[in-house]
Amino acid sequence: MKSKLVLLGALLMASVAFAQTKLGTIDNEYIINLMPEAKIVVKMAQEYGQKLDSSFSIKMQEYQAKVDDYKKNEKEYGELMKKTLISEIQTMEQDIQKYQENGTKLMQLKQNELMRPLYKKLNDAIDLVAKENGYTQILTIQGNQFAYMDEKFDITKLVMKKLGLKEPEVKE
Repeated sequence: MKSKLVLLGALLMASVAFAQTKLGTIDNEYIINLMPEAKIVVKMAQEYGQKLDSSFSIKMQEYQAKVDDYKKNEKEYGELMKKTLISEIQTMEQDIQKYQENGTKLMQLKQNELMRPLYKKLNDAIDLVAKENGYTQILTIQGNQFAYMDEKFDITKLVMKKLGLKEPEVKE
């Protein structure tokens, strides 16, 4: 019975030794920023932001014109007209505030939409490199903290090579 337990223990230790994982790390943001498509995404996001800004500017001009008109002609208006105009101005203020909040959300959604294909391309390359090199896990450098990291497990350059990207030259 004792020999069976020893044999079982030895088999368990052997299976643990063979089932070791190979862990790699990657700096995915570094790679994304090197991709030529990233520049296009930034440009498209800026253009979208400019469209939102121009619409916001128009709303602000309309609001400012309404406020200026009210201040200029306030003495000529009756009480009912004053209440109506103040209500309209307050409604415009609320609309502008909602537009600002929605603009931020719309900008984030557009950025995510534009970046999705880049992350898909990167993830596909990571999958290929990980499988080709026998990695069982790849961790991103951002968001993960390491006390020690062996650089030989960083697959950033392998993925860059797979994507046909060259590391920029360091200028001193």
